[in-house]
Amino acid sequence: MVQQYSAWKILTRRKHLAIDGTEGESKLNRILGLWDLTALGVGSTLGAGVYVLAGQIAKEQAGPSVMISFAIAALASLLAGICYAEFGARVPKAGSAYVYSYVCIGEFAAFVIGWNLILEYVVGTASVCRGISLYLDTLLNDTLKQTFAEVAPMNVSFLGSYFDFLAFGLVVVFGVALAFGVETSALANNFVTCVNLFILSFVIIAGATKADFSNWTVDASTPVANTTSIGEGGFFPFGFEGTLRGAATCFFGFVGFDCIATTGEEVRHPSKNIPRSILLSLLIIFLCYFGVSTVLTLMLPYYVQDVNAPLPYAFEYIGWPVAKWIVTIGGLVGLLASLFGALFPLPRVMYSMAQDGILFRFLGKISPRFQVPVTGSIVAALFTALIAGLFDLAQLVSLLSIGTLLAYSVVAVSITTLRYMEYCEADEQLSPAVSEASSLTTHSVRFTWGSICTQLFNVHRVPEPNRYSTRIVGVLTALFCLLSAGLGVLLMQAYPAIRSQKPWALTLLILLTLLIVIVLLLTCLQPREARGRLFRVPFVPVVPAISIFINIYLMLQLDGWTWIRFGVWMIVGLSIYFLYGLPNSYREMRRQRAGWQKLKYSEQF
Repeated sequence: MVQQYSAWKILTRRKHLAIDGTEGESKLNRILGLWDLTALGVGSTLGAGVYVLAGQIAKEQAGPSVMISFAIAALASLLAGICYAEFGARVPKAGSAYVYSYVCIGEFAAFVIGWNLILEYVVGTASVCRGISLYLDTLLNDTLKQTFAEVAPMNVSFLGSYFDFLAFGLVVVFGVALAFGVETSALANNFVTCVNLFILSFVIIAGATKADFSNWTVDASTPVANTTSIGEGGFFPFGFEGTLRGAATCFFGFVGFDCIATTGEEVRHPSKNIPRSILLSLLIIFLCYFGVSTVLTLMLPYYVQDVNAPLPYAFEYIGWPVAKWIVTIGGLVGLLASLFGALFPLPRVMYSMAQDGILFRFLGKISPRFQVPVTGSIVAALFTALIAGLFDLAQLVSLLSIGTLLAYSVVAVSITTLRYMEYCEADEQLSPAVSEASSLTTHSVRFTWGSICTQLFNVHRVPEPNRYSTRIVGVLTALFCLLSAGLGVLLMQAYPAIRSQKPWALTLLILLTLLIVIVLLLTCLQPREARGRLFRVPFVPVVPAISIFINIYLMLQLDGWTWIRFGVWMIVGLSIYFLYGLPNSYREMRRQRAGWQKLKYSEQF
């Protein structure tokens, strides 16, 4: 009879893919090069944030030290970026963090990440379209708002006050354009991104000519109209704590570069171009943020910044009206570029999940003419357009953060798991069905205290990963995540007690820190895979560990309503997975086929 498998083995079954950078066959059209990917990453990230975020953080959180806030946020993003870069080089497949977690952790974790990536891109695209609508409406003296409120008012508490036809139409137009022409859309995105970078270069150069370093040392006693709190003055008016709070906000200004990783099957030479484009786009984004925030706080004092339109106001403040309109147009261009970058990866994630059978299969159907998932692209565009038209997304923006941070954390966990994971070449030589059966029916490793302690300290200096070491690294990584969450909660809730050196707070801080260090040291003792020629994250497991801790700490900063909305989204997703995805997934069908073949073979004898 067919062998029964435990629920744990079914939910943690992993996808068998080559992890050596082999491109393999792709149903998608490989037409994207290094500069196309870099423009995609820059355009999707360098949108409204650079035109709004710098002034808002400078006035309310960090003052002139906002430039340091962006530097800290860039470092945190770089840690996540290099993790994505390694996976992009080793597993050049469509799906980004979804595929990475499927290879290293298992099917259930992969679905959770894929479902969160869908949330991230849907809400991100809808919020960008709402931003474009409001941006234009500001220039048109609220004409759009008044017209839409008369034509299509909505008197429902959890919806917007009116249906935004402009936001709806923008998503449909861009979605259809992406569905029927990736190459043409990439050229358009390259052009728009270049225009955006040109305008930002103009802001930095023109603003530098009006720099006044006295604005970094301004006295807090300076009388300012309509200002309730301006800190204590100087370069750190809100203290270094304000700079760190600003860094937490600035981090979300870097969200979007991960869309590069979703293009793995549409890239020429992905093992080289994906890591290069991720690191290059992060460098360009940081230079733009750092340069704009620097000149902005030098052009005028931080406490008179306009939180809604800081750059146009700054040029109006110094008496340059022409530059004000140039920057205003640049804001619209940047928003259009970020709209393309937000909408582009959504159908790719859906395509990858549909190919594996854990999402509705029609979403992964490839057009033979255009070589893109046309059906998935149109469905994604219509769903996102409906969200953009119906909802006032102010309360949903934080959902971007929780989905992105969770994906970043899982990628960092996957890097650690992959580096210490056992790889059995014999399985790769079997047929797909037999290979799958082999991976699911392998006998469980019997652990004893002696064997655990021996492998935990690697007494015999085992040179290559084995089942003992792989399981131990998995447990240590999970333990590190729990300790990081505990340390994050302690820093949030007991920070005043730590500053006042209360014995209980210091004891907990030292204990948690010591346990984290011990876990990392024990992980370092385990055997790891041989070093390859492809891009690798340096100093594993330390670099992924730092990334995991930062991501968990930032997730803990989110409010309770965000977690409630996230819970509702996950309930919907898990219902789809258990009712449709689990019984229909590609992995499930292969498991059943392998069991049937074994049954027929046994009946013959």
